[in-house]
Amino acid sequence: MSRTAGAAPRGTLPRTSGLGLGLGLRFQHLAHILESWPEVEWFEIISENFTDSAGYPRHALDRIAERYPIVMHGVSLSIGSTDPLDLGYLDRLRRLADATGARWVSDHVCWTGTAGINTHDLLPVPFTEESLAHLVRRVRTVQDVLERQLVLENPSTYATFTGAAMPEWEFVSRLAEDSGCGLLLDVNNVYVSAVNHDFDPEEYLRALPAERVVQMHLAGHTHLGTHIVDTHDRPVAEPVWELYRLATALTGPVPTLLEWDERIPPFPELLAELHKARDHVAEAAVPVGRG
Repeated sequence: MSRTAGAAPRGTLPRTSGLGLGLGLRFQHLAHILESWPEVEWFEIISENFTDSAGYPRHALDRIAERYPIVMHGVSLSIGSTDPLDLGYLDRLRRLADATGARWVSDHVCWTGTAGINTHDLLPVPFTEESLAHLVRRVRTVQDVLERQLVLENPSTYATFTGAAMPEWEFVSRLAEDSGCGLLLDVNNVYVSAVNHDFDPEEYLRALPAERVVQMHLAGHTHLGTHIVDTHDRPVAEPVWELYRLATALTGPVPTLLEWDERIPPFPELLAELHKARDHVAEAAVPVGRG
């Protein structure tokens, strides 16, 4: 049964009212959720886990979508690639969004492969005028096919292009403003990339168009001394919580999700980590100037 009522009309950003703190829906926790119906405000699914699935996972998702708001988060759009957009993939995304009543569909400012080969990694795009124009065109096409606004996340990166003409925050900001898409601000990724590339993460946050931030991500990372790897396998680090307080002060409260993808703990432990965000939102209640 289609549940399209939650989708935002094309030309407007998704409605975020009523959503607070959410968790990623992982297969390990499906049985627990169906048995206990925990007090979670919403769930985010990895789109590719369900676009072609059937059987128990899809049955569980359909039941969960009847009780909780759902947000879709993809890893295969490859918006920065020079390969043609995969219209079959976009059609499957649209049908899944319609079926689950997904509040919005998100992916990453990246590319994942070329010549039809998927590397299953989120590869960085060059921050150039040519690249920006390319992404803007593709985002507009995706939004037309999906019949809803796309939301794009800043990924963590480990390499940069020597020919970059602008910093990442300018590229991401202009992409959102020129294409009309929303932003998924991954606060952990800002911190990881800031350490890896030696820039000021607060400057990054203050430069973003706060009104276009639809959602935030929090996650744990692994600090290896000379660089950080975005591992999603441990609690959120204190510097990321500090940035989250600033981000929330700049944007106001927006739906926030805790990501945990490796060494996944029992559901109650995830919930306890997520609930730490409430205290940080309260501390960020006083607006901060953009400088």
